Amino acid sequence: MTISSLQQARAAYQPKLPVSLQGSVKVCVGAATQSVADQAKIKELFPNTYGLPLITFEAAGASQAAFPAINVGVILSGGQAPGGHNVISGLFDGLKKLNPASRLYGFLGGPSGLVDNKYVEITAEFLNPYRNTGGFDIIGSGRTKLEKEAQFDTGLANLKKLGITALVIIGGDDSNTNAALLAEYYAAKNAGVQVIGCPKTIDGDLKNEMIETSFGFDTAVKVYSELIGNIERDANSAKKYWHFIKLMGRSASHIALEAALQTQPNITLISEEVFAKAETLDEIVNYIADIVIERSKNGNNFGVALIPEGLLEFIPEIKKLISALNTLLAVDKDHPDSNPVVNELKATNDNDQKVEIVTRHLTIIEPELSAKFTSLPAAQRIQLILERDEHGNLPVSQIETEKLLGDLVKAKVKSKDRDVKFSVQYHFFGYEGRCAAPSNFDADYCYSLGYTASVLIANGSTGYMASVRNTTAPADKWIAGGIPITMMMNMEIRQGEEKPVIQKALVDLNGKPFAYFKEHRDTWAKETSYVYPGPIQYFGPTETCDRTTITLELEKGK
Repeated sequence: MTISSLQQARAAYQPKLPVSLQGSVKVCVGAATQSVADQAKIKELFPNTYGLPLITFEAAGASQAAFPAINVGVILSGGQAPGGHNVISGLFDGLKKLNPASRLYGFLGGPSGLVDNKYVEITAEFLNPYRNTGGFDIIGSGRTKLEKEAQFDTGLANLKKLGITALVIIGGDDSNTNAALLAEYYAAKNAGVQVIGCPKTIDGDLKNEMIETSFGFDTAVKVYSELIGNIERDANSAKKYWHFIKLMGRSASHIALEAALQTQPNITLISEEVFAKAETLDEIVNYIADIVIERSKNGNNFGVALIPEGLLEFIPEIKKLISALNTLLAVDKDHPDSNPVVNELKATNDNDQKVEIVTRHLTIIEPELSAKFTSLPAAQRIQLILERDEHGNLPVSQIETEKLLGDLVKAKVKSKDRDVKFSVQYHFFGYEGRCAAPSNFDADYCYSLGYTASVLIANGSTGYMASVRNTTAPADKWIAGGIPITMMMNMEIRQGEEKPVIQKALVDLNGKPFAYFKEHRDTWAKETSYVYPGPIQYFGPTETCDRTTITLELEKGK
């Protein structure tokens, strides 16, 4: 395999560890915990893993006690995020330090690998080329959910065949919810298998007091911010285009907010604020158009706007429309041909006819929503009636929200001031950031998370998520430990049923990062205050290479 000089240099990088993980480890047990909400219901559903104590690690003076050799399994679950390979590296090195005879197995293709018994043994020779690299290609990932007892039992049988007594699931909120369900089921059966989670998602919505950030967020936003800075430089050079940039983040706007803090664009929409203010689509369009006109009058016929991927679902009137369309286009898995509207749509390939079919049926149900639907640009009407996913939801990432806003702003600007020049270019930054080589922060953080998971396994813990805190300090001062997954849970309606899930962390409109953004956005809108972050720095001064996100620094008062 041919590798670049940067990859060769990164392979030699030794991730930094907290002092508590560098030698013998003392396990400190804290107070019992409870879920963030719905305590009685969560406790009833998780009788064996609810109320567990917080765990923190400290450096121990005594030598490490002998630990028996064990077999451990690991799964990468959900979308890719920079640093996943280093979580596995930290887990591997931690297990081998406890006992060189311990073995690590990676299940291939995500959770389905556990059920289908597809795996590979991860040896030092197999692992070494993947250290400090981006991607999940070491064992692959997948989005299969482990929710049913049949899956649990099949997976358990496969674990038993390999002699595996601990399973590490690396994923986001849904994946770690599944890890909690699995841990509870195995504990109830006294199956002898521990389950540990690790917090992953570039969206940044898996966070709380004990999980300061999810891994991959730091790297992904640095990649996006470099690209945004490049576009800002181009906009300020050409001085004739507005750039509308859609960024990943369906359920939360952490990426958009952090990218704004790093690059200071003219406009950044925050979905959570739109929802809190119950803003209409027309109000949003007016807001953007007014900034376009004001900048034009100051001689600046250019600008940059950041738009969260999930914005439409936060605009109350559009959210209601999407919900009505989801109901109208719902397909019963057991009776796929039972929906007459869907059958009508399948009978034609003409987009105009498809829009007419949906409009006709929507008018019968919700005339007001039908009018809103027909007021949207033609391209977005088609995108709103795309086939729903397996959960009955609209694939929001396929909605070109940036183009929807661009078309509407263009018409609005023309109606307000025909002399204003408005030309727009469109971008969507998503996959560009998911598999980047991890920043030093993510390389260190992920390695520490994996190493922490190995210590939690040695402690006999199950139903825990690896936690590494104090992450705005140098890595040797980070605080490692474990947080019970049930502590992060609440009850939510999913597919018409009330289910226990890890509570998503949305942008806190009362938090310091948003407050800083809010304080400065009017200035950034009027002036050209662009910041050009440039590429991720892997080598050089610590203050340049190891710095974490501005969001985290503001949250921690740095």
